[in-house]
Amino acid sequence: MNISYNWLKQFINLPWDAEKTGELLTDLGLEVEGIEDFSSVKGGLEGVVVGHVLECIPHPNADRLKITKVDVGTGTNLQIVCGAPNVAAGQKVPVATIGTTLFDNDGKPWQINKGKIRGESSEGMICAEDELGLGKSHDGILILDSKLKPGTPVAKIFEIENDKIFEIGLTPNRADAMSHWGVARDLKAGFLHRGISAKINTPSTSNFGVESRTLKIAVKIKDNSLAPRYCGVTISGLKVGPSPNWLQNRLRAIGVSPINNVVDATNYVLHELGQPLHAFDAEKISGKEINVKTLPAGTKFTTLDGVERELHEEDLMICDAEKPMCIAGVFGGIQSGVTENTTSIFLESAYFNPVSIRKTAKRHGLSTDASFRFERGIDPNITDYALRHAAILIVQLAEGHITSDLVDIYPKKIEDHQVFLNFEKASKLIGENIPKETIKDILTSLEMKINNVTETGIGMTIPAYRNDVTRDVDVIEEILRVYGYNNVKFTQKLNASISNIKMGEDYQVQSKIAAQLTALGFNEMMSNSLTTPKYLSLSDALKEDYSVKMLNPLSQDLSVMRQAMLFSGLEAIAYNSNRKNSNLRLFEFGKTYHNFPGNRTEIKHLALFISGSKSEGNWAVSEEKTDFFFGKGSVSAILERLGLSDYSEDSSESDFFSEALSFKRKKATLVDFGIVKKKITAAFDIEAEVFFADFHWDEILKQISTKDLKFKPIAKYQAAQRDFALLLDNSVKFSDLKNAATQTERKLLKNVSLFDVYQGENLPQGKKSYALSFTIQDEKKTLTDKQIDKIMNKLQQKFEKDFGAVLR
Repeated sequence: MNISYNWLKQFINLPWDAEKTGELLTDLGLEVEGIEDFSSVKGGLEGVVVGHVLECIPHPNADRLKITKVDVGTGTNLQIVCGAPNVAAGQKVPVATIGTTLFDNDGKPWQINKGKIRGESSEGMICAEDELGLGKSHDGILILDSKLKPGTPVAKIFEIENDKIFEIGLTPNRADAMSHWGVARDLKAGFLHRGISAKINTPSTSNFGVESRTLKIAVKIKDNSLAPRYCGVTISGLKVGPSPNWLQNRLRAIGVSPINNVVDATNYVLHELGQPLHAFDAEKISGKEINVKTLPAGTKFTTLDGVERELHEEDLMICDAEKPMCIAGVFGGIQSGVTENTTSIFLESAYFNPVSIRKTAKRHGLSTDASFRFERGIDPNITDYALRHAAILIVQLAEGHITSDLVDIYPKKIEDHQVFLNFEKASKLIGENIPKETIKDILTSLEMKINNVTETGIGMTIPAYRNDVTRDVDVIEEILRVYGYNNVKFTQKLNASISNIKMGEDYQVQSKIAAQLTALGFNEMMSNSLTTPKYLSLSDALKEDYSVKMLNPLSQDLSVMRQAMLFSGLEAIAYNSNRKNSNLRLFEFGKTYHNFPGNRTEIKHLALFISGSKSEGNWAVSEEKTDFFFGKGSVSAILERLGLSDYSEDSSESDFFSEALSFKRKKATLVDFGIVKKKITAAFDIEAEVFFADFHWDEILKQISTKDLKFKPIAKYQAAQRDFALLLDNSVKFSDLKNAATQTERKLLKNVSLFDVYQGENLPQGKKSYALSFTIQDEKKTLTDKQIDKIMNKLQQKFEKDFGAVLR
């Protein structure tokens, strides 16, 4: 939210500069994320002064150029080459002096430098109004008042407004602060607490008056729960056109584009008071009546942006006798808006049900300044006041006159609410005893009416516009933000409690594995659990019927909960790769969501994504690409760390992979790992191979919880290592050999590893060579060669019998 410092000063006297005021706003809970400079003319015309043209003669080397002598008040006349047809001696003109920065039509800066034009020196520039940003004309230079003194800054002549704009990160609960008036109210409380006198100045509506009753628009509300309050008035005889500069500057300063004097007036009041308004062209209101109601589902309606939308049966609409004209509180229709031909309007000011507006805005993917406020809850008791203020402003800007009584349908007033605050609870929660009188003064400064004060507490009435203050803890928060969180003292004493934590708690295991992955060069990522249903088409394993769908999605791309962790990781890889960051190792702890028949389920996962190279090349070593075995090694390292090393490997049946393995233990799958299919990576415009590991985290935690920890001393006796080079069929896998070896020698065989693979020349067709290394160790004694040879013979016979292996 943008707030103008100059605009704030219309509501309250600000004794501090913008920077210090911003600090106070942040202390009050309205966090100022930045302060930007604004000028009604970009650059503020700094360096542009009034010049008096003393002499004007033709350029000797160019027919269309002239050489001028110009007095700019410095005592030294400047020679300036000028190509404008209307330049002449005796004129007062704007001169951009050497070093001045001007801006082109696209906002790009360019600087005035001393130079030569067709051989003649030029020491500045005599400017046209478009070159200064004061208009669009480029027919000639801008001629100023002849009475002006040379050297006068041009910024003073045209009353250039310079402002400071606060960028406030408004929290969703602070609907009351979504306007300059609301921010000023907080500043008043902050100033009063600091002993600075402050008073709020609100616009007067005392001169609101009905001149005639010639244009009456009847208003009917079908459901008062959707529109608790609705006000309106007609204004006729309008002349729609551009707004005056002061109004355009106010809107541009906060990032709102001016449109015309009527629409600008409604936007002005919106940001001034926080009350959205809407102006309908009265000539386009059929039957001269307004009907606030819902319409049948599927009704077509075209909004101001030209998009035809299909209405939901719960969308509240503003209709005339024949057709819908506006999505209430969200967006106007293309057929009823104010144009340059509009001469009379119906001006609407209302309080709509926040829940209804929020659902409608999300349903249609619309977010406007009006819906932003309505869906959070505006002040229901300024609806008529804001309407009168806007009507007066429109009459001033566009002439015209008010031609109906003000309609105000408010059958059930939204009352202020009562809260009681216990002093002891406040002290306990704050951690400090704030004097009762200070609490009372703070609450009064926040416009909370004190009803009674006792020894134990204080009773108060909270104004309706503070819909976020409903409990005593909310009141304590209000006290604290004005009193100042920084003013609450803290001690050097630290209190801590010891909790009884079981081994293998999810967060403990997760933290341990995250640390290990970080040490292995991985970076943790966090992605949205909401995703697009388009990804379902990328795999036969995903079923649309199993999707958990959002009833009120933010957009179609965020309309379902993810069924797989893969796609969010591919999004991250694509994003990074497109920005030249292609060597990636990412991991994410997250959940998938499934709407199985009769059973909605959340399943937790650990996902690993590897792409690109293991290391970048340099003068000493070549770049080393990531391969299947690097990813497999990462998976194995994690399972080892978890104490689940007694797993088996088998081919994976996951539809995500072109080549894959499943790591299993006790017939349960712990991890699926492999190379992601190119069909899937191509959908994300990823050219590199992507290795993906999906850890079934719930199953892993289950197996950890049933696994006993075993401790054993470090072996005193040295291990022996022997190797086999085996000729095998291509169909034989290393995992089969490893499993066979460990079953043959369970006691002394400690490890089996594959250190070389060969396929090619000098080998029979369909054969390959595996070089295996075996680690043999007895923890109680030193093994003899005879014992080792006996074990190796048993292994050789097992390989020859089961796999047809031949020792090379």
